[in-house]
Amino acid sequence: MIELLVFDVDGCLTDGGITYGNSDTEEFKTFHVKDGFGIVSWMKLGRKSAIITGRHSRVVERRAKELGISYLFQDVKDKKAVLQHILEQEGLGFENVAAIGDDLNDLALLEAVGLSFAPVDAVSIVQECVDVVLSRAGGKAVVREMIDYVVEKENLSEAFVNLWH
Repeated sequence: MIELLVFDVDGCLTDGGITYGNSDTEEFKTFHVKDGFGIVSWMKLGRKSAIITGRHSRVVERRAKELGISYLFQDVKDKKAVLQHILEQEGLGFENVAAIGDDLNDLALLEAVGLSFAPVDAVSIVQECVDVVLSRAGGKAVVREMIDYVVEKENLSEAFVNLWH
């Protein structure tokens, strides 16, 4: 059973673009509202979510807080090791995790989890190693597509819809 969803940021929760403003600290990212709605709904089912990303951004902190994401880890070099730490805290195994990633720094984590996903615009080596290559690109509600897939696979569709019905 999938209990935890793990998301990469750049290239998954966003399209991978990074826009800088006039100051050294001003950074802009665009998140898709459908991804956020899916994440919030997943957590309303009593499940957990985590962001594990290789970069650090105050914008990501803000988005994670806004959505109530269970775990946020930034500036991560070894994503699998961070996930192992989360799993120990939660009393879960890698088989209880679904994760999405798009580039080489996601490979070890994606290969370890029970169900792995990549956006259609992920690098080819990632697409070749995951269980599901989704039809959407990063930042274009690909995380919602992932969540909908997991919800259906876990037979949670009725409960998912009834959260808002």
